Amino acid sequence: MEKKAHFVKRDFPPREAPSLLPVLLLVAVLLLNALLYLYLGSLHGSSGRADAEPSLCPYGSFRLGPVKNCSPWLSCEAIDREVRKLKRVGEGAVKKVFLSEWKENKVVISQLTKPELKEDFLHGLKMLKALQSKHVVRLLGYCEKQFTILTEYHPLGSLRGLNETLHIPKYKSMNTWQRRLMLAIDYVSIIRYLHSSPLGTLVMCDSNDLDKVLSQYLLTSDFHILVNDLDALPLVNKSAGRLVKCGHRELWGEFVAPEQRWPYGEDVPFDDDLMPPYDEKTDIWKIPDVFNFFLGHVEGSDIVRLHLFDIHAACKKKDPAERPSAQEILDTYKKVLTLLIREAAMPGTREML
Repeated sequence: MEKKAHFVKRDFPPREAPSLLPVLLLVAVLLLNALLYLYLGSLHGSSGRADAEPSLCPYGSFRLGPVKNCSPWLSCEAIDREVRKLKRVGEGAVKKVFLSEWKENKVVISQLTKPELKEDFLHGLKMLKALQSKHVVRLLGYCEKQFTILTEYHPLGSLRGLNETLHIPKYKSMNTWQRRLMLAIDYVSIIRYLHSSPLGTLVMCDSNDLDKVLSQYLLTSDFHILVNDLDALPLVNKSAGRLVKCGHRELWGEFVAPEQRWPYGEDVPFDDDLMPPYDEKTDIWKIPDVFNFFLGHVEGSDIVRLHLFDIHAACKKKDPAERPSAQEILDTYKKVLTLLIREAAMPGTREML
C-alpha cells in the first residue's frame, strides 16, 4: 500500500509590523527643534532693530513710531523748535532727564547737570553716536553747545523696576524663568557687544554695585534690554599695553572684581597712582550677580541655576585670565535655554528614543 503523505499544519507567530512610535517621536523632535529655532529667533529679533543700525536707517538718522521714512538726527535748532519738555523724570551725577514730546511722540531730553562734568557728558554722547545698534538706546538728536541729548522714550524705565513691572497684571505672564533667562541673554549680549565694539574693547565702569548696573539699562515694552548710559566706557587695548581703572577712588565690596580692590591691605592708605589697572574681565566677574537678579526665584529657576553653575563658577575665578569671555557665556546661556525649553515641551523624549 502506498503511504499517504501527512502534512502538519504549524502555527507561526504573526510577523510584527515595525513600530511607528520611534519614527513619530523622531519627527516630533525635529518639528520641535524647528519651532524652537523660530521661537528663539523671534525673541531675539522681535524688537525689529537691525544689528548694525536701529530700524534699518542710515547712520545719522532714525525712524520713530509708525512713520516709514527716516529722519536725520535733530540739530540744536530743531530741538529748540520742535521738542517740548513735559516734566523732569530723573537726575544722575552727570545728566538730568526730562520726559518730552516731539511730533506727538514721547521722547527723552538729557542735559548736563554741572559744568565740571562736561567731559563725561560729551564722552557719553560720543559713545552713543558711535555705538548705535540694537543693543543701545536710539539716538534722535543732540546739541553739543547746549549739552543736550535727545533719545527714544521707554515707559518701563530702567531695570531697577523690573520686579515691580512683572507684578503688574499686564505683564504677569512674562514672569517666567524663560522670559527672565531671555533678559539675562540680552544683558550678556550687550556686554559681548561692548567687548567687541566697533571702537574696540570697552569696559562698563558704571557698575560698582547691582543698583548702579541696573540703572544703566532700559527695559523696552517688548521686554528687551538696551544700554542707556555710556558715560563711563574706557577702552582696553591689551596689545598696546593699555588697561583701565574705573575712577580714581577706592572700590570695595564683593560685587566688584578682586582686581578692582586695593591690593595692599588696610595698613597702606589708598593711592590711585599705586592702584594697578585691569581689563574687561571685571565685567565678567559681575555677570552671575546680575543674572541672579534677572532670574529671581520663579518656578523653574533652580534648575536653570544648576545648569549654569559651572559657567558662573568660572566667572568668579580670581585670576581674570581664567574667566570666560562674554561670548562663551552667551553661547552657554542660549544652549541651556534651548535645552530646557525642549525638555519642558517633551519630557521623557530622550528615554523613549
